Amino acid sequence: MKFRSPGMLAALAAVATFAFGLASAQAPAPAPAAPAAAAPAPVAIPPAPRPSQATAWLVMDYATGQILAGENVDERVEPASITKVMTAYVIAAEMAAGRVRPDDQVLMSERAWREGGARTDGSFSGFPVNQTAPLEEMEKGMAVQSGNDAAIALAEHVAGTQEAFADLMNSYAAKIGMKNSHFVNAHGLSAEGHYSTARDLALLGRAFVRDYPEQYAYNKIKEFTVNGITQPNRNLLLWRDSSVDGIKTGHHSRAGYCLMSSAQRGDQRLIAVLMGGASERQRADDSLALLNWGFRFHETHRLYEPGKPVASLKVWKGKADQVQLGVAEPLLVSVARGRYGDLKPAMEVPRSLVAPIAAGQQIGTVKVSLDGQVIAEAPLVATGAVEEAGFFKRLWDAFWMWWES
Repeated sequence: MKFRSPGMLAALAAVATFAFGLASAQAPAPAPAAPAAAAPAPVAIPPAPRPSQATAWLVMDYATGQILAGENVDERVEPASITKVMTAYVIAAEMAAGRVRPDDQVLMSERAWREGGARTDGSFSGFPVNQTAPLEEMEKGMAVQSGNDAAIALAEHVAGTQEAFADLMNSYAAKIGMKNSHFVNAHGLSAEGHYSTARDLALLGRAFVRDYPEQYAYNKIKEFTVNGITQPNRNLLLWRDSSVDGIKTGHHSRAGYCLMSSAQRGDQRLIAVLMGGASERQRADDSLALLNWGFRFHETHRLYEPGKPVASLKVWKGKADQVQLGVAEPLLVSVARGRYGDLKPAMEVPRSLVAPIAAGQQIGTVKVSLDGQVIAEAPLVATGAVEEAGFFKRLWDAFWMWWES
């Protein structure tokens, strides 16, 4: 869905007011031009298609991080092989920091082979034991084939041991904002103290797409060959829908069948998470239904752009009498189709603004509400500096500030 310019800026700027403490300036949505014909009545949006079996599920808008629908999104679950997305994120971050390289030779150690190789019950990549392979190839074996052996070998290469690597995983998870997750291994096999939530996993997927798109792209490779053995990607959606480009499947007896999927159609991307499904087919069917529902009934709008003024406020004791406010990052919001006109922007600004003011200094907050609930907000910052005025101007403004108080 293409982002649309809402034309809210002038409306919000016009209603900037001052009151005691913080002032809430309500900005009505701009009146639309008269249509050539009466617009059809909005269609009621059906509820999200609930998976036939799942312990937890959700669909999230990538641009805003809003959860469009879900159940048990904060319930702790075993992430199974979706854990490997966290492993891949850590490796990508360490690579970006220059601590590892894609052409590093990674050893398939005896431990990695015994705990995650072909003789175990889990998925494996097939890299020969006690031999090395380029880190980039080992990553693909982990992403496409869901190789437990590759995950362990990579963890050992990056941090020395899998246990030390788990500490890195938890550190990066905290930075991403995963507040209810804890990792003790790199592969996702069941272990005490190894858990996450549907919300946290969606945040992880969002961060992976945003921060490391090159490594994320490994997840859309449909098959990969190691040591003469070709294995397919277990994400069935890669064959069903060309807009799907990831992310990761997971399964073991305690976790059930899990899938974190993502798709992009036009400028809009969604992430779906399904935990505790009944089968490979069911998790794929229900995940695609969630993605289709999200794309069909929701749209993302870019409300405010950096560098464009949102409001002008009076400044006391400054060389300039006003300062323009804007946002430092684009403010986006996802809403049900047909509800754009119901958005209610408002801003909270201080009663008195006194120079000096630095460019980029936070002055207030802009909030966007729908049906009385705030669904997006962002800091309002000064788009330019206002220097302190000379002695007589400051004295004059001090008098008027006293008078108006």
